[in-house]
Amino acid sequence: MMYYLDIETTGVNELVDKIITIQYMALDENSGKPAGQLKILKEWDDVSDEKTILKKFIEVFVPEKEWAFVPVGYNLNFEHKFFLQRCKANELKSIDILNGPFLDLKAIGVLMNNGSFTGSGLDKLTNKQSDGRVIPDWYKEKKYEEIESYIKNETQAYTEFCAFCYA
Repeated sequence: MMYYLDIETTGVNELVDKIITIQYMALDENSGKPAGQLKILKEWDDVSDEKTILKKFIEVFVPEKEWAFVPVGYNLNFEHKFFLQRCKANELKSIDILNGPFLDLKAIGVLMNNGSFTGSGLDKLTNKQSDGRVIPDWYKEKKYEEIESYIKNETQAYTEFCAFCYA
């Protein structure tokens, strides 16, 4: 099954910054459109922390069954680096999302941007409101509703772009 996959973090350095959300949603394999509800694993939930949300995701991802959860995203290398390092930091078995089937639409975004990586962010090619640089500040300020709103907007922008690519 194909799943939209994204994370939010406290920064861009996987060695020191942590994962604060993991979000995923089933996608229709013929259209790229949503085929289920968006699930957001949040580090700030009552009994959660980074290790807990990683454990919950590992249960869904099932690394041993490579076709059970096919990650689909935009610049999945970012998630990949964070999953590897943050699992290690939390003494968990590593999640390697790029060692099986996956679909990363970043290459299409670069091609749509005349082959340039600069300016090929999802926020530049879709109705996504921003590039996510505000997330660490919102997290420090405990503006969790704003983070969730950002995630929902980003998910909608991504799934519209994905469906456009399928058409």
